[in-house]
Amino acid sequence: MTSHIPARAANTLPAHSGGAGSDVVLELGDLGPWRPRLVATDLDGTLLTSKGTVSDRTRAAMDASWAAGVPVVGVTGRGPRLLDSVRTTLGGRGVAVLAQGGFVVDLDRDEVLRTVGLPREQAQAVVDAIEAVTGELVLAVEDADTQGAALSPLRVQHGFDWPYPEPADLLPRHEVLPPGPVLKVFLRSETLGQDELLALARSVTDPSVAEVTHAGLGFIEVLPPSITKASGLAVALERFGVALSDVLVFGDMPNDLPMIAAVNEAGGRSVAVANAHPAVLAAATGRTGGHDADGVARYLEALQQ
Repeated sequence: MTSHIPARAANTLPAHSGGAGSDVVLELGDLGPWRPRLVATDLDGTLLTSKGTVSDRTRAAMDASWAAGVPVVGVTGRGPRLLDSVRTTLGGRGVAVLAQGGFVVDLDRDEVLRTVGLPREQAQAVVDAIEAVTGELVLAVEDADTQGAALSPLRVQHGFDWPYPEPADLLPRHEVLPPGPVLKVFLRSETLGQDELLALARSVTDPSVAEVTHAGLGFIEVLPPSITKASGLAVALERFGVALSDVLVFGDMPNDLPMIAAVNEAGGRSVAVANAHPAVLAAATGRTGGHDADGVARYLEALQQ
């Protein structure tokens, strides 16, 4: 039996905190002569406060970056059903990378630049392989690889406890996966933490078949192969004509690691907020304050001086 959960207010987002360090203020010191030609930032836990809002200080820093000719690109795990909230966060400008890179939109032109789906059979095979080592999991699905279908209600198994303010259909387990392709599958365990679940999933998932990651929300995500924030960011960079070596990237969770690694390898600059996951703190070349202390804004301000 299907029940329907209506969307809450379009821009009301769940509380999200990366944990310890959220309100830490760091002295940045001299950041050197390097300056970016584009800023790419994660949203939840990085750019946004724990209430899911853009602070006045962050908004002013983003506006100043645009005024200086440096675009600000949002790179998020949120799916296309949350596009309006992403558009509001970014001031309706530039390019937004959603669904961990699987759905990319030019906000100025209201044009979808990329949408990639994982065939149902492939998704089912990956889920089966993961459950063989984790035990039974609870599922939710971002449905379809076309813009119109991607805006239909999220498909959520009873008991998943979906955190975002979007319409959702609660379904029995055997109906959660749709007949067609999916943008991504979410997997939640009642017994395993997200890091342990991710490690087990990666141990049995061939990257040529699917990508797996997590965004710090208590569950992992299964995506089409090669779909990461790095590949989504590449679409945005092509639009702006900017090289990875000229990118400043901010992040906080394992789903940010691919774009951090790509920017690092190219000679750009990566910055972790103080509340970031240990893996992100280790991978980033720089650090700023927590997301509740305007860490991204403070870093941008220091560069703009």
